[in-house]
Amino acid sequence: MASWVSLLLFLFCKSVTQAQEESNNVPILEFTSETSINNVVQDIQTGRIYLGAVNTIFQLGPSLRMQARADTGPKEDARTCTPPASACQDTKPMPNLNKLLLVHPSNGSLIVCGSRYRGICALLNLTNVEQQLYYSDSKGERTYVASIEDNVNVVGVMSNYTKDENTFSVFLVGKGYGSLDSTKLISTRILQDYREWVVFESIIEASTVQTTPFVPKYLHDFRLAFKEDGFVYFLFSRTLDGTDNKNLTFVSRLCENDHHYYSHTELQLNCGPNNRYNKVQAAYVASPGKELARVMTESGMYGKVVSWNKVLFMVASPDDDDNDSALCMYPLNFINERLVDIISACYSDSGKISGFPAVDIPYSSKNEEFCSSKINTLENFKCGADFLPSPLASKPRVALKADAVLTKPGLLTAVAVAVENDHTIAFLGNNQGEVFKQIPHVHLTTDPYVYSKTPGVTVGEKVNKNLFFDLSQSHLYITTEKRITKVPVQTCLQKKDCQSCVELRDPYCGWCVLEGRCTRRSECRRAEEKNGWLWSYRQQCVKIVSFYPPNLSCKKTQKVKINIPSLPAIGLSDRLHCTIKSFQSQGTMSDSGQVSCNLPNPSLIPQTPEDQDFVAVPIRIFVNETVELAMREFKFYNCAATVRKSENTPCISCVASSWGCQWNTHDHTCSDMDDSVNGSNIIKHRQCPQFENPDPVLIPVGYKTRISFEGINLDLYQGHVFTIGTELMRNAEEEVNFEQGPFYTFSGFNFSYDKSPETNVLFYVKDKESGKKMDSTLNVTLYNCSMGREDCSLCKNSDPKYRCVWCAKQKACVYEKLCSPDQGSEYPYNTECPDPQITKIIPHFGPLRGGISITIQGSNLGIHKEDIKSITVVGEPCIHQEEKYSVSTSVVCEIGPVDPTGGHWGKVEVEVKGEKRGTSSMYFTYRDPIPEEVKPSRGPKAGGTLITISGRFLDTGFLFQEQFGAEITCRTGEYRADKVPSDLLTVTVKYGKSTTTTIPSAFQFLENPIVLDHNPKGSFVCGGRNIVVTGSGFDLIQTAVMKVHGDNSTAIEVCNAHDKNDTVIQFRSPTANNSVNHPLRTYIHLDNLVKELKPFDYHPDPVFNKLIKKVITEASIIIVTGRGFSKAMTAKEAQAFVGDVPCLVNTLQDDKLFLDPPSTPPRARSRRHRRDTRPELLDLTIKFGKGEWVVGSVQYEKKNDLSLYIIIPAVIVPMLLIIAISVYCYRRKSQQAEREYEKVKHQLENLEESVRDRCKKEFTDLMIEMEDHTNELSEGRIPFLDYKTYTDRVFFLPSKDGANDVMITGKLDIPEARRATVTQALNQFSNLLNSKTFLINFIRTLERSHDFNARAKVYFASLLTVALHGKLEYYTDIMRTLLLELMEEYVHSKNPKLMLRRSETVVERMLCNWMSICLYQFLKDSAGEPLYKLFRAIKHQIEKGPVDARVKKAKYTLNDTGLLGDDVEYSVLTLQVLVQGEGPDVTPVKVLSCDTISQVKEKIIEQVYRNLPYSQRPKVDSVTLEWRPGSTGQILSDLDLTSQKEGRWKRINTLAHYNVRDNATLVLSRVLHTQQNYDQNQENHEERNALLEDDKVFHLVRPADEMDEIKSKRGSIKDKSMTKAITEIYLTRLLSVKGTLQQFVDDFFRSVLCSGAVVPPAVKYFFDFLDEQALKHNNVDEETIHIWKTNSLPLRFWVNILKNPHFTFDVHVSEVVDASLSVIAQTFMDACTKSEHKLSRDSPSNKLLYAKEISTYKKMVDDYYKGIRQMIPVSDQDMNTHLAEVSRAHTDKLNTQVALHQLYQYASKYYDGIIASLDEDPAAQSKQLTLRLQQIAAALENKVTDL
Repeated sequence: MASWVSLLLFLFCKSVTQAQEESNNVPILEFTSETSINNVVQDIQTGRIYLGAVNTIFQLGPSLRMQARADTGPKEDARTCTPPASACQDTKPMPNLNKLLLVHPSNGSLIVCGSRYRGICALLNLTNVEQQLYYSDSKGERTYVASIEDNVNVVGVMSNYTKDENTFSVFLVGKGYGSLDSTKLISTRILQDYREWVVFESIIEASTVQTTPFVPKYLHDFRLAFKEDGFVYFLFSRTLDGTDNKNLTFVSRLCENDHHYYSHTELQLNCGPNNRYNKVQAAYVASPGKELARVMTESGMYGKVVSWNKVLFMVASPDDDDNDSALCMYPLNFINERLVDIISACYSDSGKISGFPAVDIPYSSKNEEFCSSKINTLENFKCGADFLPSPLASKPRVALKADAVLTKPGLLTAVAVAVENDHTIAFLGNNQGEVFKQIPHVHLTTDPYVYSKTPGVTVGEKVNKNLFFDLSQSHLYITTEKRITKVPVQTCLQKKDCQSCVELRDPYCGWCVLEGRCTRRSECRRAEEKNGWLWSYRQQCVKIVSFYPPNLSCKKTQKVKINIPSLPAIGLSDRLHCTIKSFQSQGTMSDSGQVSCNLPNPSLIPQTPEDQDFVAVPIRIFVNETVELAMREFKFYNCAATVRKSENTPCISCVASSWGCQWNTHDHTCSDMDDSVNGSNIIKHRQCPQFENPDPVLIPVGYKTRISFEGINLDLYQGHVFTIGTELMRNAEEEVNFEQGPFYTFSGFNFSYDKSPETNVLFYVKDKESGKKMDSTLNVTLYNCSMGREDCSLCKNSDPKYRCVWCAKQKACVYEKLCSPDQGSEYPYNTECPDPQITKIIPHFGPLRGGISITIQGSNLGIHKEDIKSITVVGEPCIHQEEKYSVSTSVVCEIGPVDPTGGHWGKVEVEVKGEKRGTSSMYFTYRDPIPEEVKPSRGPKAGGTLITISGRFLDTGFLFQEQFGAEITCRTGEYRADKVPSDLLTVTVKYGKSTTTTIPSAFQFLENPIVLDHNPKGSFVCGGRNIVVTGSGFDLIQTAVMKVHGDNSTAIEVCNAHDKNDTVIQFRSPTANNSVNHPLRTYIHLDNLVKELKPFDYHPDPVFNKLIKKVITEASIIIVTGRGFSKAMTAKEAQAFVGDVPCLVNTLQDDKLFLDPPSTPPRARSRRHRRDTRPELLDLTIKFGKGEWVVGSVQYEKKNDLSLYIIIPAVIVPMLLIIAISVYCYRRKSQQAEREYEKVKHQLENLEESVRDRCKKEFTDLMIEMEDHTNELSEGRIPFLDYKTYTDRVFFLPSKDGANDVMITGKLDIPEARRATVTQALNQFSNLLNSKTFLINFIRTLERSHDFNARAKVYFASLLTVALHGKLEYYTDIMRTLLLELMEEYVHSKNPKLMLRRSETVVERMLCNWMSICLYQFLKDSAGEPLYKLFRAIKHQIEKGPVDARVKKAKYTLNDTGLLGDDVEYSVLTLQVLVQGEGPDVTPVKVLSCDTISQVKEKIIEQVYRNLPYSQRPKVDSVTLEWRPGSTGQILSDLDLTSQKEGRWKRINTLAHYNVRDNATLVLSRVLHTQQNYDQNQENHEERNALLEDDKVFHLVRPADEMDEIKSKRGSIKDKSMTKAITEIYLTRLLSVKGTLQQFVDDFFRSVLCSGAVVPPAVKYFFDFLDEQALKHNNVDEETIHIWKTNSLPLRFWVNILKNPHFTFDVHVSEVVDASLSVIAQTFMDACTKSEHKLSRDSPSNKLLYAKEISTYKKMVDDYYKGIRQMIPVSDQDMNTHLAEVSRAHTDKLNTQVALHQLYQYASKYYDGIIASLDEDPAAQSKQLTLRLQQIAAALENKVTDL
């Protein structure tokens, strides 16, 4: 049976950045909980998801958007507490883990059970979990459901229970045993009160199904509960009893209607060989696909399985190994059959199956025979009975066994199963946050195929066992520790071609052939046709199998038939065509299913490449123009090019080629086979004229040798002369001699060659007449006797065929004929070789007893080993070792002992055959080595110590003396004896066979070093982290190495220790392969001792986001964002560099790094940067260990120091003049002046330094606190107003009625009886407004009226915007028409630059509203966040210092008129605020001691209700604040009888007034009307009257114009001027606040004025309209266009939004915040103007404040306008589509009817003028507009007219 398997590895991203096909561009959705998630359930009716997390229940929509949350903890509890908690002692806040989460759909509730209060439960509303439907903690132990133990698992399933003919909803619970729990393992809980039963009570008493209390026995770990076919099943693991701790997996079954649990039977499930995978981790019940059902049935292991049966898919692991897991399958039918066998055995067969005991009774101490019943009809008692034994369990022998259908390294923790195309797909989650997609198969032999991997943030977190699909089965919900993610089950559409589609091997995907897409089968329209959809798993694509003809000459063209067996059915409407490069031809289908296409003309065929004789051109077949079906290369051959393959055999190459070419001997060419061309000169088969068979084939160097050879098929060349040559003849060619018959000869050539002993030579032959090469296979071997035969013996040893001889005269080995013998000398073959020569002896020294081998090297040392007759060393015989003999050059012999009476040194002599002797010139010496010392003298028992032995003559007998000299090194092995430390042991050194030397008491083995701990316990895969290993005995160790091993046990990388002492070793963690997805093990090797570091985890490298802030200064904080930072790094370990200068890493969070800027100006790190034309652009680099990441480029800006050239003349020269004049004029006062000057200078320097420090400190504080805000600012947390509220506020809030405007309230006072008439008339009026003729006349009439003032125009335009919102395209057309009229008017009669400056016409306001509508989405997506951050930062900065509640002035502000001119003493207090009626939690709130009580309330409400928008928070007047310093409480209020008086002035109460201290507890409570009235009537009535008599109250300072007259009269002029002057000093605070807020201002400006990012289409469209119109008028210059654009967008829209954040967000803008926003808005306006503002001492403070930045902002505006001009235009069609989309999305929400009603009021008011205007307009008359208006007027004003 074929084995097949696929595997998809998902790792989930925080944000999906990969480009997906538009139709598939669905981001991966996710939701993150602040605390660990325990349980997840889905409501299968609505698709809602409920998360049970620690202390919280979340209700999420199907797309994981949070809908509601309920806080469930922490709770005041104690382990031994019996609820209610108020009655318990020693309680403390404890976390509430979610133990059970069940959907109860029939009454719309969610069952929630936690770990607090003994596992009590509650019912929450399914549609809003914030609403608690039921909770009671006073019903006692019978209602305790779950467990307080963290490690006890609880499962549950919904069911029904029938009693007294009533059916109740209940849920069954399976729960392990915790030390303080009930011992019930299974209980049934009712969900309503009935008679004596209460909600959550356990209604079945079954004493048998429970564990033994107080004894750690059985240890159940429940994993799943489910219901099927009238039975309830529980899946769990447990031990057999207390004696064996091994877990076994069981499934237990109960009848659903069993009221006593008599039917409870447990069946052991074995998974894998010998039940290796004995502990269940998770399971899923699903129907198998047809394929799996068929394979399971065929395997014979599972009985008969059909696709509608249910199968239990289970993942399990061994008890003792978390690095191995498996998937096993158990059909429920199979389980039920085995359970019936067990029950039958007990009821009928004394508990035996096949004669062996098979039944056990668990949880019982009974030892007697319990299966003693004899019942024949099991049918009547299949759910047990009171007289039958229960509960039952299987014995291990009859456990249900299943093979592991899949095994994986690592721990599998979750499984979910789906069916696609009859195939079953399992999704398997593991403890590393990964999910695998897998086809389970019974016989699994192939390795799983990993085909995709994406880095994700859930790596390292366990996948929760609740793994499930959405309702459509198209997405999977994956839950890890704190995150739930919704991911598609497939990503087919990302693959763009068939090959990449099938390479996915994804069971969901296949190639939709006729659509050319990778899709699911259900998404392919013609999938049911044969070959219409090719399943990815089968690895098959449409392929061209063959062509007919299979190839073609490049000089021809014809039709080609293309054979495609797997082609789907091509219909009549399908159009086929072929493309070959740029050539296209129509394709036709033949009856046999082949496709025919024309081939291109020869001129269109590409050139044949140089190195081949054909060109391969792809033929592509397309259907329906664009869908490519198949491609294969077609070969166009070129016969002329075949001769390139072998130039020496052109004819053979031609006729033997696979193309069928023919050779023409006349013109020596190869051409296409042509049967019409014949003749003796045409060769079509293998009859080429050629030369072959050279003789001899061996040619000596230096001797001219005659060569003869054959010529065949030379009939056509009778009488021709041939020449022969080769490369080694140095371009010389010799003539060939014709002998007789076919034979030819060549006189030879005197070759020279000395690169190797021999080489091949190929001769070519040419026809002398034509100069063309003939075919030649004349190959000979050229050889050189002297190469490699340097002496006589080697020469004589050569192969006789070479005929090499030793030539004594030349003292060389030469070819025999080159050696001319001297007269009288013998023939060279008989030459005797000279005597042997010895050139080298190795070694020079040997021990006295001999026994070592020496090597003698030289020349002429014989030809055969037998030639060596004797060898002597120092006169002593040396035994020849024949097997080591090398001819002539080397002899090896073993020396014997030296004669002690003789000399110990002498020469070496070798005698060879013929009594020839050779004697060495060097001497050999006998001497004994003397070892003296061993270092080190001790080492670990494991061995591996490198010891050094020193002494004298230690190099005796060694082959390579230079290696050792006076020392020997060697490494110790393992010491296996028991005694440790060992005695002092002798070190022995052996030399050869006979000599042994010793050093007594030289070395001792000690205990191995002990490794106690290591820190840190993890590293990124990039490695390089400093790992400190602590322990003892490390001084013994010489080499310490850290290694990381992959799954195949090979070391991935090795790192040596870089620091070591006796107790500490430090390593740098090795680099691990980034793609490693199997477990890594880390070891340290201490010499031979190997220790695994446990735990030590490798985490994926951190991921860095793109740097947002590009400009840094000395004072800024650099924030780097990303994820995974804290997994394996701390702030101290991280390094950061700007250019070449390091930055301090201040704070490190998992997703953020805060860096202090460099203290010195940085430079680029590389020369590349230094050559950059922008020297200020520097890399910001982060280093973690060996990992280095460039996160972006930044600019480092220093303060612009004026150059000395300007300073010297501009400052020093005037100063010198002033000093000279001063000396001359005020000589007597010079010393005093100097002192004053120094004093003031010193004060100014101190002031400047303090401002700088304060700026830096406050900016740092603000950044850190704002970062906390930023973390909350996901789109959900920024309180954006919905579209209707936004438009209401922008359009109508500035109107005279403000928030009470009828357009905002939407309330019209129309009598009920007239509503239908009015509605109908308003609809007619709406139709009338949609007439362009009427509307233009209507607007012109109104604008001509003198009483139609500016306010009315603005209001009218806004009404019109709402009324026409349903047709914004029409609205835009009207606006364009009116704008063109306005433009004509301004360009020809007024100053063009003033156009759009103010809203003096209806169209100017229409434009403002149009911009507001079109930019709403841009606000939400882009500009809203920086604007909100700016608003929050200003508010936060202002509230850090005193704010005078009366005069609305603040210590910290940007507005000089709003600056608090006095130094107010205050301190920061942290209040602990308790909100009455909202639980015991306190909220810390920071306030100031000088805050009024109202200000304190505002800050408390802001903090306590920070997650609510402003409109939903309680107002200050609706709450009271009570302080309880002692036994009595005190209500705090702004004014009461205790308020201080200063003359006629009364000071508003502050916290300091009440003496409230730091960390005081205050109670915030809502005011009830009854209490309020009581208070007013009783105590406060008189008090309040007294306070209202005089409203002269103040907070921090009294108003300056109302100073006490007496004091002002008494004070001198000097005092007054001093007071005034001192106030100005506080202006430096403006600088401080500006510096602190600078980044937020910059960020906002950048988001609005950055054309590089997203520019709303409306802006591009309108700016192009202005540019277009400007070109039509001669007197409109660039500056005018700039002003028009500024007036239409920045001034008309952005300034309005910036000054009024409450138009965009649900916030409250106080006067003090408003004052600062006005300064920034003014700066924005200044930046958009072209005119330069000259600064002087009299300039306003806000102009001076931002003077330096204005030029930068002006450039931003210019660049923005230029950038927009260069963008691709937005067409009218695109703009209309965009506007239609806005209309469709939002019109329904607006008060359109009210707007029409209000518009009609204007029509009514100016009725006569409108009628007159319409009567004068011919177009209006033709459309009867006057009549239609009269009809509408009659209906709306209830008039009877003559119409």
